[in-house]
Amino acid sequence: MSPHFVVTLAPGRMPAGDPPYWQRAIDDKAGARRALTADIGTLLERFGLPVWTTHEYRPAGIGWSPDERASGLDRVYRLILQHNREIPAGLINSIKLLPDVADARPGRIAATRLPDATPVAAALGLRGDDAARRAVGLPEARKLTRGEGITVAVIDTGVDLSHPNLKPRLIAGKDFVDILEGQSDFIGDMIGADDVPDDEVGHGTHVTGIIAATGDGAPEGIAPAVRVLPVRVLATMQRGGEKVGAGLVENINNGVKWAVDQGVDVINMSLGVRHDGGGLPHREVIDYAARKGVTIVAAAGNDGQEAFYYPGAFPSVIAVGSMGADGNPSIFSTYGPQISLIAPGEEILSTAIGGGFAHASGTSHAAPFAAGAAALVHSLARRRGGRLGAPIVKRILTDSADRLGARFRDRHAGFGRLNIADALRLADARMQ
Repeated sequence: MSPHFVVTLAPGRMPAGDPPYWQRAIDDKAGARRALTADIGTLLERFGLPVWTTHEYRPAGIGWSPDERASGLDRVYRLILQHNREIPAGLINSIKLLPDVADARPGRIAATRLPDATPVAAALGLRGDDAARRAVGLPEARKLTRGEGITVAVIDTGVDLSHPNLKPRLIAGKDFVDILEGQSDFIGDMIGADDVPDDEVGHGTHVTGIIAATGDGAPEGIAPAVRVLPVRVLATMQRGGEKVGAGLVENINNGVKWAVDQGVDVINMSLGVRHDGGGLPHREVIDYAARKGVTIVAAAGNDGQEAFYYPGAFPSVIAVGSMGADGNPSIFSTYGPQISLIAPGEEILSTAIGGGFAHASGTSHAAPFAAGAAALVHSLARRRGGRLGAPIVKRILTDSADRLGARFRDRHAGFGRLNIADALRLADARMQ
């Protein structure tokens, strides 16, 4: 995607015409030639900046639904520069001052460090539940449900689509990565959003295995009977001698909305973006997911500091920190009042690209423990003939967590250690 910026019109304001969705405009720009509004057009002429005007999101149906409108998705537009140049200084702030505009922000790339994974030759003979899974009460939880009837979206670097431990659980996903600017910093597949969300670096594959691996020669996933919708939103960038997952924030947002529109029950986002000015990252799509009743689980971050990473810092999201084998928060785990709970995140054994297995550490690998737990709670509710909303599922997981001490909530551990067995007992009581 060429350089672009995003404009959200104020409620009740209408664009000039009906711009096309940005992905459609890549191939057919006929409908993207007009200015978004007359005032924005005047500003762009003053700055000498021709753009293509497009919708940031695509409606789930023929027209915008009440939930989409309530979240403001119908008012968000992507303005793509027709020439590869920098956005002029002062343009974004000038657009923000216009009466028709609620917000404007430059498009940017979000990056998340990809924790080193240590391959193992033959899964070390591990089968069934290992220590990390026993620590969260999984053997008892399995007596109630294995996640039947639930779909979990993994918003990440993609998934090894042919991995024997994952293939039976995967449904048709999508690749939203489309980066044209700064290609020299990226390696592998970075352009041409398509329907093949294959993983090139292993992060999404490892995360997916924690949730749903079949357990053939290695530990089963937390919810091995769920269906998994793989959504690739991160490509691979080489930075300072290490690999990081990187993608346009706007394309991550599109991946979230698309997943919600596919009817998923849970979304795992083992990624996070610091807020550094402008609107909060992912705000409108997280609000939309909440309105649709989708449980979102996100990694807290790995900087070992008190900091806010989004989407984890949104109140509706389950923000997961990491704990070690001793049950205490990991030293690298980001902390603060936004943390919901902690889960195993050190030396976790899971699936790796190429059909193998690997150990990896980080809150990226703690989050899928909670996402799997949320899927089990949703599954149990369905088995009991009902449904639980996302806020209730979050409350069940936090109310059933094991407190670290006398305090009701801890800045490093939130409400405590994930306890899936107790969560299902509490959910079962709620369904009586």
